[in-house]
Amino acid sequence: MSEVPSASPSPVQEPAPEATRIAGNFFRQFVALSSPYWNSEEKLKVRVLTLLLVVLTICQVGSPILINLWSKQLFNALEQRNLDQLLAMILALAGILAFAMGVTATHMVVKRRIQVGWRQWLTRRLLDNWMSEGRHYQLSYIPGEHDNPDGRIAEDIRNATESAIDLAHSLLYAFLLLVSFTQILWVLSGVVQVQLFGMDFGVPGHMVFISFVYAGAGTTAALLIGRPLVKAANKRQTNEANFRFGLVRVRENSESIALMHGETDERRRLRNLFTGVITAWDRQTSALARVFLFSSGYSVLATGFPILITAPRYITGSITLGELMQIAQAFQQMTAALSWPVDNLSKAAEWKASVERVLSLENALATLNDDLSCRDNGRICLTPTDHPVLAFRDLCIANPDGRVVVSGLEAEILKGEKVLISGDPVGSVKLFKVVSGLWPWGSGRVDLPFDGTIAFLPERPYIPIGSLRGVLSYPKDPETYTIEEYAAALHRGGLGHLEPRLREQTAWEQILAPAEQQVLGFTRLLLSRPDWVFLEHATSSLSPQSEEEMMHMLEQELPGATVLTIGHNPSLEAFHQRKLTLETTLNGPAFLRETSLTSVERRRRMTSMDLRHWLIHPLRRAGEKPRD
Repeated sequence: MSEVPSASPSPVQEPAPEATRIAGNFFRQFVALSSPYWNSEEKLKVRVLTLLLVVLTICQVGSPILINLWSKQLFNALEQRNLDQLLAMILALAGILAFAMGVTATHMVVKRRIQVGWRQWLTRRLLDNWMSEGRHYQLSYIPGEHDNPDGRIAEDIRNATESAIDLAHSLLYAFLLLVSFTQILWVLSGVVQVQLFGMDFGVPGHMVFISFVYAGAGTTAALLIGRPLVKAANKRQTNEANFRFGLVRVRENSESIALMHGETDERRRLRNLFTGVITAWDRQTSALARVFLFSSGYSVLATGFPILITAPRYITGSITLGELMQIAQAFQQMTAALSWPVDNLSKAAEWKASVERVLSLENALATLNDDLSCRDNGRICLTPTDHPVLAFRDLCIANPDGRVVVSGLEAEILKGEKVLISGDPVGSVKLFKVVSGLWPWGSGRVDLPFDGTIAFLPERPYIPIGSLRGVLSYPKDPETYTIEEYAAALHRGGLGHLEPRLREQTAWEQILAPAEQQVLGFTRLLLSRPDWVFLEHATSSLSPQSEEEMMHMLEQELPGATVLTIGHNPSLEAFHQRKLTLETTLNGPAFLRETSLTSVERRRRMTSMDLRHWLIHPLRRAGEKPRD
């Protein structure tokens, strides 16, 4: 249902200043977000295009002025039955048409160039902020109206920039039209004698005053009728974005849904989301219907109203037919200019809704950047040091709502150590996120080794769409490594069958099994050769034998690397020197127990696996050729 303004007088007395304050704040935020484009590195080009757009808009106003003068001569020629004058008017019309067509086409090109340039600049700015230092991940953990950032960047920025230029152009055009035709209509109106209280008064430019009253009454009525339209447009765009996000989520998880036969539940969820779209659409339709019902009658009445008002002067012979039509056209142009709010109410409502969605995302990112500074209380500070050690100093990890997950953590991990982390799964995963800079909520300090590269291997490695080379080299450029290096890494990881497909472009996430994707993550390590490796349940999809193979390969290929592994499989102990167990206490989880794994049992298990590795993979022996 659409919203109806309250009829009680009490809430109507205060909103005016409050609405003015909110509107002023909205425009200030929009200017602060968008105006830097005109001061960017391309400011000279942008300013020249903007000036050209203003000049072309002025030229556009010239077309209706010329048509207005032309119509006077045309109807006078028709009234006088002057054929020569009619032919001259036909030639004049051809010239006016050529001028109008050239100006309109050029104006469209310049306007669209500014629109796409502004959109490109604003999209790049918001993308850079969103895809920076894990902000796209952290954003989902803070409250606020910033859901579906993909839709806000892709769709709302487009509408915000395109509609802003369209509305600014139409407003300037309406203003110039108003100024021009006010003067014309004032002159054409002449002085009308009005008798009041037995006295005659001369009223100059009476049609100007009539047009102001007519347009003012129409604009006021349209604004009152269209008040629910802004909220309706905002609600519809939000529901549309939610529906798109639901479809994308189903596509990204199609295999899991199919394996679990979850189509019925997903279909129900998508139908519910689409029902929200339809409900919002109907609400916007209801609001638009009232606006269009009024505006259509208003525009039709504006066509005949000035003729009816001026007709008595033509009948009495005070003006010619040409002047009558000129007055009618001038009145229509004036009321059209004054009716700009009515004609653009729907578009302005959608533009405002899009701008508010973009501003919400921009403000959320700005708040996040300010809030996550380690200078603030309640934030974990990451400090690079010159020492080859990863140290946790009085580390406390909390949720964004302040609930403590890990408290009082003190530990040092030296370069080259192999450390297994087990116990509380939530706290251990968040610990890795703290080291990566993704989880700043909490307190304390983490000393990071300044030298060396760090690689994180999650349980489900990210598989981008593209060539297999691009998947293996991610996030580096595919040209970083040679074909031979790619092939060697694949064979070393047991994925040699994929070597012929290195240049193939496809959605590898849909082709590779979960176990193959995890092995692919290990082959990335063989190419990038990091100094610090963080494994987060990185072997959960592998068989015990494959898990041993990957861990053994990592130990052989990166012997000097520091490895921190989150895992609960006891067989992983054979590949680590220390075991840190995250246990739960009354004050929250903490590293309370440490176990040394450098024992005779560990060496015996390693020797056993080395022998099994030798027997299973005889062709991997250094320098050995396959036998016939």
